[in-house]
Amino acid sequence: MTTQTSHDDMARALRLAMLQANPDLSRFDPLSRIISHDDFSRGHCGWSQLVGNYEDDLDSMLPGYAQHSSAMLSTLAHWDAGSHGGMDSSYALKVATRPRIGAQNVVIKRHTFRKRGPIRFEAYVTFKPEATELRLSEADVRSIGFLFDLQGGDQDGATHRVMPHLRYLNAENGALAQKWQFKSETTPFKPVGHTNSTATHYHLAPEGWRDLPGASQRLCYNEIPTKVNWTYLRFDFDLETMQATGFRCNDRVFDVGGFEPISIPAMKNLWCMLNFCMFVETDTAKRAFLYVDSICISGDF
Repeated sequence: MTTQTSHDDMARALRLAMLQANPDLSRFDPLSRIISHDDFSRGHCGWSQLVGNYEDDLDSMLPGYAQHSSAMLSTLAHWDAGSHGGMDSSYALKVATRPRIGAQNVVIKRHTFRKRGPIRFEAYVTFKPEATELRLSEADVRSIGFLFDLQGGDQDGATHRVMPHLRYLNAENGALAQKWQFKSETTPFKPVGHTNSTATHYHLAPEGWRDLPGASQRLCYNEIPTKVNWTYLRFDFDLETMQATGFRCNDRVFDVGGFEPISIPAMKNLWCMLNFCMFVETDTAKRAFLYVDSICISGDF
């Protein structure tokens, strides 16, 4: 064994020991560099409302974006026993839809990257409809999910804006679906305003979702309308090839060999973009809630 190999092994062992000794990080399996660790007991951690493009007038925003509202810090309050709190603190990030069938809400965190390489997104989440009835309401949330919004650097030559999307379709039109889907197409672009500076598209439109191989998964959804259980998500993506490399939810590892992200021509002012979004959608005329306890974004760069 060379001296360099020995030093590398010691560094890896030390890093693993430090991660395992930290309760906030040991629940995750990060790659070599942690880009951000968001524990919502510390605040919003940079996650904010996804606002659609507009120019001169807010009414120029597409309706899909106009429905979005700001995320809140929540104790997961409920009427029968008080508050759940987060997974190990008092607060989680709460993303809530409006009380209208098919309403969506999306939160976003905006980064840029300094090198094209593997990235990993991990989160602990749970979801519920607003508990306005004394019944389980397990088919009232239509979907929850996440997406990345990515674009190469300005010196990369031919590049694209690439947007991998994944959602858990819990129910549709009142019937349970309980499966994972991806999206490989978006809606047509529309110009905004009169200066040719801004365009817009609504990539979370209901059309174009496709099932992952082995898509079905039944998640823990507890026996009364106010109980929650936290679910682990992990998605791996390579910024060099712009391809998915892995997806896990709890004990299930899914095949992403046929995963196709949305790919559109590069935008003129989004170089090295590394954005992350999470979303929720309701299937009934009551609010649906996505709660996020914590998120770890890491990379090998």
